[in-house]
Amino acid sequence: MADIDFDRVIAIAKEGGALAMRHWALGKKEANIWEKSPGQIVSDADLAVDSFLRAELEKLVPSAGWLSEETHIDHSGAGDELTWVVDPIDGTKDYVAGKTGWCVSIALVQNDAPIFGVLDAPAMRETWVARAGSHTEVNGRKLVASLRSQYDGCRIPAESLPPDMKFTIVPKPNSIALRMAMVADDRADVVASTRWGHEWDIAAAHVIATEAGASVTDALGEPLVYNGTHGKALGVLCCSQNLYQEAVQRIGKYVTENGASH
Repeated sequence: MADIDFDRVIAIAKEGGALAMRHWALGKKEANIWEKSPGQIVSDADLAVDSFLRAELEKLVPSAGWLSEETHIDHSGAGDELTWVVDPIDGTKDYVAGKTGWCVSIALVQNDAPIFGVLDAPAMRETWVARAGSHTEVNGRKLVASLRSQYDGCRIPAESLPPDMKFTIVPKPNSIALRMAMVADDRADVVASTRWGHEWDIAAAHVIATEAGASVTDALGEPLVYNGTHGKALGVLCCSQNLYQEAVQRIGKYVTENGASH
């Protein structure tokens, strides 16, 4: 792989975050928001940030393909050896509600695995960065993932949970990427979703969490394979490596009894 200026990628993410913040500051009343599919909202800010990121990242690595939540229909080289996998605003529901739990997510995928990831969460004043086999950090501070080994009582980002679930609730950003980053920084122990999701939601967070020592797979414990033209995956499991086997067993039982969500 040719040398890539990853410092410039981080700068582009922050510039995208600043652009999103300018739209965010206008408030919900002035934002143009609509549903692209039932339950899936998008705003002018998503499209503006997506356009900016694509222009800058394609300029930086002209040979790389492009797979993004807002421009994924054309696939634009998805499946190539190098592909940018991007969510311009992950956590749009928090974004349009004026909440802080959203971020700009950029991953560079080589073949089928993310090799670099950055999450810029300007409303939270946090920037998460990781390079596979090298380091992972938030605001320059090294990350060490949760090492919890007892499943009962583990910290779960959630708004509420059934009373029979013996978990500890911690604040839940709408962004799944930021929830995974919480595990990477030992702010949560388990993040799991059995919904059919998309790889642009989790690619950057995947490398951030794994480099911190967390276990990251699909919801059933199978490896996540990136850079497919469909961009889909069966949910995600991100947790303390000491909880991984039990988490896979519990989620597998849940999926068997209830089926995967869509």
